[in-house]
Amino acid sequence: MTLYDRDIREPLFLWLEEKYGMVRIIEEKQTGKARADAVMVTVDELIGIEIKSDADTYTRLENQVKYYDWYYDRNYVVVGTSHAQHIAEHVPAWWGIITAEREADRIDFYEMRQPQVNPKRKMKRKITLLWRPELVRIQKRNHLPAYKEKAKKFVQERILAKIPEEQLHREISRELFERDYTLIEAELEEYRQRK
Repeated sequence: MTLYDRDIREPLFLWLEEKYGMVRIIEEKQTGKARADAVMVTVDELIGIEIKSDADTYTRLENQVKYYDWYYDRNYVVVGTSHAQHIAEHVPAWWGIITAEREADRIDFYEMRQPQVNPKRKMKRKITLLWRPELVRIQKRNHLPAYKEKAKKFVQERILAKIPEEQLHREISRELFERDYTLIEAELEEYRQRK
């Protein structure tokens, strides 16, 4: 029986929560010129998740892989059983692979390959996933100057130069765990008025 993206998502997110513990799932995250189906935030990593259901093709996958690899610490591709035999030929060796299969009234997941640390990840890209108010909070926690009159890119570069990478991974995860999409307009307006 054909598995569609909508069949896979919710059971997958529950399975990942059981496997990883404390996580936050952000769906449909713009990632360069691609859109990540989901990003799983852990305490110190961002894990990109691309879903290829039985109804999908590999047409856009090469381009998606490029952008996922720029932004995320690890990546998974999740596939329906029709792709299970050949998916490893289409993603880098460091990508994790999860297969999804319908079993009676539920979806079963099997981790064919665990994700390794992405050797192509770029912290200068990862930090761009944060909004300006989130950068401000990182600056405050780390006793950095406010740089209120400077461009967002300048602030990102200063943070990258001043905060050790291992700590910055945790800082980014912390902000994404706390992100409230219902308050962002108010946060941005408050930031602009203070500026």
